[in-house]
Amino acid sequence: MELMGGGKFSRCFVVVVVGVLFLVGSVSGIGVNWGTQSTHPLSPSKVVKMLKDNGIQKVKLFDADAGILDALKKSGIQVMVGIPNDMLYTLANSVEAAEKWVSKNISKHVSSGGVDIRYVAVGNEPFLSTYNGSFEATTLPALQNIQAALTRSGLSNRVKVTVPLNADVYQSSSEKPSDGGFRPDINNVMLQIVKFLNDNGAPFTVNIYPFISLYADPNFPVDYAFFNGYQPTINDNGRAYDNVFDANHDTLVWALQKNGFGNLPIIVGEIGWPTDGDRNANLQYAQRFNQGFMSRYMSGKGTPMRPGPIDAYLFSLIDEDAKSIQPGNFERHWGMFYFDGQPKYQLNLGSARGNGLVGASGVDHLAKKWCVLKPSANLNDDQLAPSVAYACQNADCTSLGYGTSCGNLDVHGNISYAFNSYYQINDQMDSACKFPGLSMITDKDPSVGDCKFRIMIQTDSAEPHGKVGYLTTVLCFFVLLLFCNLWF
Repeated sequence: MELMGGGKFSRCFVVVVVGVLFLVGSVSGIGVNWGTQSTHPLSPSKVVKMLKDNGIQKVKLFDADAGILDALKKSGIQVMVGIPNDMLYTLANSVEAAEKWVSKNISKHVSSGGVDIRYVAVGNEPFLSTYNGSFEATTLPALQNIQAALTRSGLSNRVKVTVPLNADVYQSSSEKPSDGGFRPDINNVMLQIVKFLNDNGAPFTVNIYPFISLYADPNFPVDYAFFNGYQPTINDNGRAYDNVFDANHDTLVWALQKNGFGNLPIIVGEIGWPTDGDRNANLQYAQRFNQGFMSRYMSGKGTPMRPGPIDAYLFSLIDEDAKSIQPGNFERHWGMFYFDGQPKYQLNLGSARGNGLVGASGVDHLAKKWCVLKPSANLNDDQLAPSVAYACQNADCTSLGYGTSCGNLDVHGNISYAFNSYYQINDQMDSACKFPGLSMITDKDPSVGDCKFRIMIQTDSAEPHGKVGYLTTVLCFFVLLLFCNLWF
């Protein structure tokens, strides 16, 4: 049985967990990933206030959005700015492009904007095995050119480069971390990147996701994914491992150590647990995992191979309803907060505020009305299946299905959920509840138990029509199959 665990498939926003005093200096406190793939994102100013209200001192971004960076001015929050994978080719092939990028997205905000940028994340999990080598030739040259641009701008001592990598870049031939090494197909480029990071006083950033271990392997021991002392422990030459995070992290430590880089600083760029979209993605498991990790983080215990404080970013701050669900329906539910900035569960982040997460303030919702299936609708109507498919394709139906928060709805409930999701994402426009002869608007909340029929928030950036589009096509087929099973 494989117990090392995998990393996460793709990424968008990070919470920073900081405990290690790093070369460029750091503050003590957890960090978070801030992803923005949402149909109705909260304003940057509201999110920055959330970060400060929750005592979060570090934030990891997936791009260099000017509006977000402006909102972070003089906030006291340390920032990791991201460069998306689709920019790697250009930056790898042009020093001038790298210099322009640094000037626009780093120098401008650091020198005159008062933004405390500490890192540039070059790419996001570029060596993910599912990318089939698409970014192997461009990641290192892009990293080198960004470093050269930072040096030329006089910022290289203040701003460090790194590459957030999925935990699938290393592996163990057994369940023991000491048998760890870099993936054979990328071993050479990994050693070049590690040497470059080491030469420039930069950290190795890795995304570790015990949830994915559980999601990918039905035989994976559930308790080994958490921090409650799984038994029996794995004994690795006298070092005991009772959770997959420690084992995964130390597999990387061994891979570095075997190649002469045993002291290279490590940042955990993403770690977290989703709350919906899979039978193992729920509020209880998410609270258990994140609080377990935070307790470990606050204790300063570290791992068997790296005792001491951990530097980490929680994934993630807020749900993103426009993320790709190719890795799984859970991708839209990693947030500690719902899309409207309200906390999902109690969590102690180590601040003076105790166990409670502080939600976003000043968020306005739309009217208390929902789009649902008419009681008189004919379930044999030829327009029903395509209407549901269209709604899900252009909205978000990831809370439907086996083991999800809305998994116990009957066929009427499933259809109503799909219709309402489309209606809310389109800002409750009357035309968004015009499924022919099937839908109606109601002021009676159709929520049932844990299954919430959400009301959308008011945002300046909201756009009518489905922004999710093609990303949910796979889910549409799943929903249709679900309905077929219910009908027949």
